Amino acid sequence: MDDINLHYRFLNWRRRIREIREVRAVRYRERLKRMLRDGDILRYHGNSDEVGCFVAARPLSKRNRYFEVTIIDTGVRGMIAVGLVPQLYKLDHQPGWLPHSVAFHADDGKLYNGNTVGQQFGPKCCRGDRIGCGISLDADDGQLTVFFTKNGKEVGSVEIPASPDALYPAVGMHSLGEEVLLDLHADWGMEEDDGQMIVDSHEEDWARLHDVKVTGTLLEYTGKGKSIVDVGLAQARRPLNTRFHYYELEITDAGEKCYIALGLARRDYPKNRHPGWSRGSIAYHADDGKLFQGSGVGDAFGPRCFEGDIMGCGIMFPRDYSLDGGDDVDDWDLEVLPKPSEVQNDLYASNEDEEDEGEDMEGTKVTVFFTRNGKVVGRREVVLPAGGFYPTIGMMSTGEKVRVDLHPLSG
Repeated sequence: MDDINLHYRFLNWRRRIREIREVRAVRYRERLKRMLRDGDILRYHGNSDEVGCFVAARPLSKRNRYFEVTIIDTGVRGMIAVGLVPQLYKLDHQPGWLPHSVAFHADDGKLYNGNTVGQQFGPKCCRGDRIGCGISLDADDGQLTVFFTKNGKEVGSVEIPASPDALYPAVGMHSLGEEVLLDLHADWGMEEDDGQMIVDSHEEDWARLHDVKVTGTLLEYTGKGKSIVDVGLAQARRPLNTRFHYYELEITDAGEKCYIALGLARRDYPKNRHPGWSRGSIAYHADDGKLFQGSGVGDAFGPRCFEGDIMGCGIMFPRDYSLDGGDDVDDWDLEVLPKPSEVQNDLYASNEDEEDEGEDMEGTKVTVFFTRNGKVVGRREVVLPAGGFYPTIGMMSTGEKVRVDLHPLSG
C-alpha cells in the first residue's frame, strides 16, 4: 500500500511540475516589434517613422530587481528609451509614453512617466554609455520607487503607484542604426571584499561556498579548473523539508566542459568533491547525464544538459516526516575537511564511500527525483542523512555559471 501511495504522489509531482512549466512558458515570453535580437544585442529594424519596442520575458522582482542597457550605436537620432512597462504594453509606443510605464530617454535625458511629455531628469546618453533601471525593495503607502543609473551612478528616482501587475524591463528605439547590449541580470549595490567571493543580499542563502562567486542568484565558478580536485562547491544554508522540497538551477554558461552537478548532500560534505561522489550525497551531472550516489562511478540516468537548460532536484518525504532541529543552521564555523585518501586513483581520490558503505543503511528513506526543463528525468530511493539533505551545486570548468532558485514552487 505504501508503494502505491508513493507512486501516486510521484505522479502528482510530475503533473504539478509540468503544469507550472506550461504556465511559465506562456507567461514568460519576451515580446518585440521592429527590433531584431541576436543574443544580448538588440537592433532597431524599422523605417524611423515607427517605434520599435522590446519587453523582457520576466518582470523585475526582489530576486532580480535591476537591469542595464549599454548603447552600442545611437544611430541617426539616438532615440533609445530604457524603463519598465506592463507585460502587454503596446509595442508601437516608446516605454514611458503610456499609463503604468516609466522610462529614461537617452536622446533628451528626460523621464517619461505615463505621458508623451517628458520631465527633465538627467544627462543625455550617447554611444558607450550604460543605462540602468531598477526598483527599490521597500514600497510604502502603495508606492513603488523606480531608479535609473548612468554608467553605474544613480541619476535619480521616481515614485509610481504600485500596480498589482508586474513591471517588465523594456527598451524602445526610433531611428535607423540604433543598437544596444542588453543585460537583464545586472547587479546593483554590490559589496566587494578582498576574498574570493562577491556577495549581496543572497549571501544568507548559502552556508558554504568554495571557489564560487555569488552575484544575486547567479553562481559563477572561480576555481582553476585544471584537475579533478578543483571543484567549486555551493551548499545551501537550509536543508530541503516538507515546505521547501524542490529547487532548480538554470545553466546560463556551460563554460569549457559543463562539469555542472546538481544534487543533495549531507551538511559536512567535503568542499572539493563533486556532489554525488562521496558518501551522503546524490547528484545529476550535466556533462554526461549520469546519476552519482556516494560513488565516483555514475549510472546512466538521463539526457545531458546544456546552456539554457533548467535542472531540478526535489524530495518526496514520507507523510509523517519531521526533522528535529532542521532550522538550526547557524553553527558553520568549523571548516570540514574530507577524510585522508587511501587509494591511488587520482580521478576519485577518496575511498570514504567504500569505508562507510552501509553506515547509513538504517534511517528514514525518501525518494529523490530530478527534472530537466520541467520534466521528471528519474527518481531514486535513498536514506536521509542525519540533519537532512542540503541543496548542493558543483562546478569544475572555467566559465561555468548557473542561476539558482531555491524556492521555485513557492508563491
